[in-house]
Amino acid sequence: MIAPPPRWVRRVLLAPLVVLLAVLLVPTTLMLALVVGAVLTWVLPGRLRVLRLLWMLGFYVVWDAACLVGLFGLWVASGFGLALRRPGMQRAHTNLARVMLGVLFWQARWTLRLRIDVEAPAGSALPGVPLLVVSRHAGPGDSFILVDALLGRARRTPAVVLKDTLQWDPAIDVLLHRLPAAFVTPRSRRRPGQPGATATVAAIAGGMGPDGALVLFPEGGNVTPRRRAARIEALRAADQDVLADRAARMPHVMAPHAGGFLTALDAAAPDAAVLVVAHTGLERLVTVRDIWRELPMDKTIVLGGWLTPAAELPTDAEGRGLWLFDQWERVDGWIAARTPEQVAG
Repeated sequence: MIAPPPRWVRRVLLAPLVVLLAVLLVPTTLMLALVVGAVLTWVLPGRLRVLRLLWMLGFYVVWDAACLVGLFGLWVASGFGLALRRPGMQRAHTNLARVMLGVLFWQARWTLRLRIDVEAPAGSALPGVPLLVVSRHAGPGDSFILVDALLGRARRTPAVVLKDTLQWDPAIDVLLHRLPAAFVTPRSRRRPGQPGATATVAAIAGGMGPDGALVLFPEGGNVTPRRRAARIEALRAADQDVLADRAARMPHVMAPHAGGFLTALDAAAPDAAVLVVAHTGLERLVTVRDIWRELPMDKTIVLGGWLTPAAELPTDAEGRGLWLFDQWERVDGWIAARTPEQVAG
């Protein structure tokens, strides 16, 4: 994806453009969805696919604009940005994120016929203990679903590390620049002295509060057959045949990268617990064609996991890396138990 423009362009041009577009869409989206959507749905196969897609796109633009208006109000209330980092304003931004994500998923459930079931692990509350959350990565929107669960159900303050291209979305761009989050630029576009993923993870993990939850995706990207095969070959090329053989026996996941996980553990508070998250229901949604084929989705997404207190984690880097690999085998088994008919390519 194309690199995002400079920050001043995103603030002065992109954000106001989204708000203006939303103002224009409010009186026209319903008419457009009903007239154009109905015609195209009659021509194209499927159950109101075009109508649902048009409605969801229009809703997202309005949602994005509403979030920007709320963020502007918080900026004014903070003394035009002077008190944005104070605890009260941080809580206000977290509450705004919680409400806005709740609204977005309410609409997604209704429009796309989604159901999200959360199997909360025993002892998941752990009040006063920061969490390091490691999750599988498969399907569109799984990071939003996970953050929504942490905000709404666990009442945590998520900290996320994202690709810099997500700054094209004005609401995500503005909100996450005010919360404990960071955007990482790929090495190929990184300027000299600009922090990479490792330094970014260390900085965020070191600043986590007692209600914080740092979210990491050790697989590095959505699981695809090509990426999974490449990861296995990379392990063999590194003379790690035992791990490669174990990875080959995990058809639903990719072998995890341990670097970010180890960095976060070293930088986080000594009592930080690790929450391993598994989910299923989005595996078939890899390409745009897949998403179009599945509309309306009529899916149940199951989110589950297990918690490991700090005292039960290995203390050395090698042991922690193997521990993470063990958890990924467990994630693969968790998925297989709920999707026995699926076979990875």
